[in-house]
Amino acid sequence: MCTIFRASRPAFRARTFFQQNASKTTRRFQSTESTANAAPESWMQQFWKSEKGPKTVHFWAPMMKWGLVLVGVSDFARPAESLSLTQNAALTTTGIIWTRWCLIIKPKNYLLAAVNFFLGCVGVIQCSRIFLYHQAQKKLAEEVGEAKEAVKEAKEAIKHKSS
Repeated sequence: MCTIFRASRPAFRARTFFQQNASKTTRRFQSTESTANAAPESWMQQFWKSEKGPKTVHFWAPMMKWGLVLVGVSDFARPAESLSLTQNAALTTTGIIWTRWCLIIKPKNYLLAAVNFFLGCVGVIQCSRIFLYHQAQKKLAEEVGEAKEAVKEAKEAIKHKSS
């Protein structure tokens, strides 16, 4: 019985016990050599894993919003009289406000900022087309009014000459 206690005594001496066990175990740390030998990720893998990649709303929201830009560009072919000022003003305002917001948030979403910038540009172009159309209509109405007055004066002058 006495030999069992003598054999277990080193286990109860903490310093001796941990020094012996520490020498027996070896720690393995990841070295830079193992990561250097690993194949680098392709840009597609990096894009897929990124916080703005196709698995997130940060990617798909701008993709869907490009549809609004394309519709606005296709409206360039429409006559200005058939365009809605309120709709295009809303697109302009949305584009301007969200462009700024996309550069403030984290992560900065440059794809969304780009689509909103172009949405604002399309809206500004359409609003300026509508404004120019209304200005031309006012000018045309004034010219028509002046022409009608000239015709009336000419008719009155003819009546006075004939009488």
